Amino acid sequence: MNAFILINTERGKLWRVAEEAMKIEGVKIAHAVTGQYDVILYVEFLGISELSGIINRVQSINGVVKTTTAIAMVPRIS
Repeated sequence: MNAFILINTERGKLWRVAEEAMKIEGVKIAHAVTGQYDVILYVEFLGISELSGIINRVQSINGVVKTTTAIAMVPRIS
């Protein structure tokens, strides 16, 4: 399974948060971005409990203010 974790950071911390997030197992891509969020992560995981662990580790990074997670939906087979 995969998901996107959208992160708001403290001012001036987006690059550090993106770098630290890449050290977390399951995080495959970390981009500093413009717009409503500061960092977007692409993560891969086997189950919801594993995703929960990834989210907890992301939220513990110094400079993370808020996260929003969007789990990617599996395509429907007709």
